[in-house]
Amino acid sequence: MASVDERTLRALVDAGGVKKVHIVALGGRFHVEAATRTGCVTASTIKGSVKTWVTLDAAARWVRGLGIGTIAVDIERWQPGQRTLHVD
Repeated sequence: MASVDERTLRALVDAGGVKKVHIVALGGRFHVEAATRTGCVTASTIKGSVKTWVTLDAAARWVRGLGIGTIAVDIERWQPGQRTLHVD
């Protein structure tokens, strides 16, 4: 799965290139995946790592800031109390 930074994802949204957005939980964090005409992309930081949030509302606010009003939320692998490992 490809990754795109916020600026690129915003450009895709503005151009109408995003069909659907998912907020996906994995452990104690959330990330954003967007279905585009050419495939699925994951939101990333400028450095290229997956952009994550600790809370669902923070991820949803970020998506709403992109101008997206409808999302799907996948919480199948959500573990609210799980601490994350920081690997540098």
